[in-house]
Amino acid sequence: MNIETIDNKNIFYPPGGILLWIIIFLELFTFGIALIVMVYSGNQELELFQESSLMLNKTFGMVNTIFLLTSGFFMTISVSELKKGNKAGFKKRLLLTLFFGMLFLGLKSFEYYGKISEGINLGYNTFFTYYWMLTLFHVIHVIIGLVILTSVYFGISKEKSTTSIEDVEASAAFWHMCDLIWVLLFPIIYLLF
Repeated sequence: MNIETIDNKNIFYPPGGILLWIIIFLELFTFGIALIVMVYSGNQELELFQESSLMLNKTFGMVNTIFLLTSGFFMTISVSELKKGNKAGFKKRLLLTLFFGMLFLGLKSFEYYGKISEGINLGYNTFFTYYWMLTLFHVIHVIIGLVILTSVYFGISKEKSTTSIEDVEASAAFWHMCDLIWVLLFPIIYLLF
């Protein structure tokens, strides 16, 4: 694996390169606008949003928040271990990152199954249109993040790995973006109304 000293004055720094950070800011901007529109709609139909919000399992939302934040913690530690040259430590922490990410998806799938079983789908009402669109869009990001992290894990595991520290930092930045988006979604969708 190629572990080089990072030149913070390099035009391609921050980690992952400027293109990744443009993507991250655009994603955050998109989710931010959608949440603002949801809050505006909620103020127009306050009673409907309050009744609908009560139909969500807030415990599931809180546990999923813990899963993603724990996953993000292990991602940070794994990058730190790799920078120290501890490849085995990096891989162990990355596996824990993947594990908690999978737990998030498992619980989210269970929650989705419950809602679909109750007949609560995308067209149920305005609140649940936002719920499905925003949370499904986030889930897609989590799945993409897990695929990227799995690719990094196997890339680092190769004897003659071409995966660089910049690649690992880029994957970590994307994963933390998933954490951040959920931290924005959770209070507004589950707690605000």
